[in-house]
Amino acid sequence: MPRTALAVGIAMVLSAPVLAADCKPSKWGKDDQVGNANYITPQSVMQAVKLVKKGETHPLGITVYPGMPAFPPRTTAMQIVAPGQHNGRSMARDLGWDITYLDDLAQLWFGTGPQIDGLGHLGESGVYYNCNQAKEFMHITGLKKLGTHGIPPLVARGVLIDMARHFGVATMNAGDVIDTADIKAAAQAQGVEFRQGDIILFHTGWTDAKLAQEPRTWVSGEPGLSNAAAVYLAGFNPVAVGADTWGVEAVPPKKGDKVF
Repeated sequence: MPRTALAVGIAMVLSAPVLAADCKPSKWGKDDQVGNANYITPQSVMQAVKLVKKGETHPLGITVYPGMPAFPPRTTAMQIVAPGQHNGRSMARDLGWDITYLDDLAQLWFGTGPQIDGLGHLGESGVYYNCNQAKEFMHITGLKKLGTHGIPPLVARGVLIDMARHFGVATMNAGDVIDTADIKAAAQAQGVEFRQGDIILFHTGWTDAKLAQEPRTWVSGEPGLSNAAAVYLAGFNPVAVGADTWGVEAVPPKKGDKVF
């Protein structure tokens, strides 16, 4: 397991195409809002828990800090404040105790740093998962549907594929494409298989190598999946797919490509 977290970007897996011109209801029903997260059940959680052998934990996040690189126009800023204590004021007047405390005031886009993309994040021509029209559920104060608040806790079997090792490098380069054949070969070399309900994670070495040392490079590109590889993975019915990169795909799908 690499030192820096794997799941910088995780995409929830959709269960039906989101093509605006040919939208079809999800296999989970026309009212579904969580896609393949439906594979998380008490039975699947118990199966995942039985896989624990060492009891070791590994973080899957990175530190979000003011000014960190992010996809434009996203920004992060923070202030440390001492409410009611400015100009020598004491809290003793209000609380009867000369307590002092500091609070953090953050102004940030939630798409900065580690994140999970809900099904209301990405659509095409105003149409989102399960044929939902943006104009019907998107509001400036929050989504009426497809928000991350509906995603259940994702406790599942995790599969880590080391693509950097597969390619014989410490760090993959920006624009390097992970195709279906690469995934098959790497998984076979590691002796792992994909199963329904998995969380599939890819190690590329990108964040370890670039975030601190070359932040502008880190956010300007990344290695990742081809569209064909994404469709291949979707065929296993995973709950989610993620990587140690700020985006999961190296190149966006072309018009007319199948979208998972």
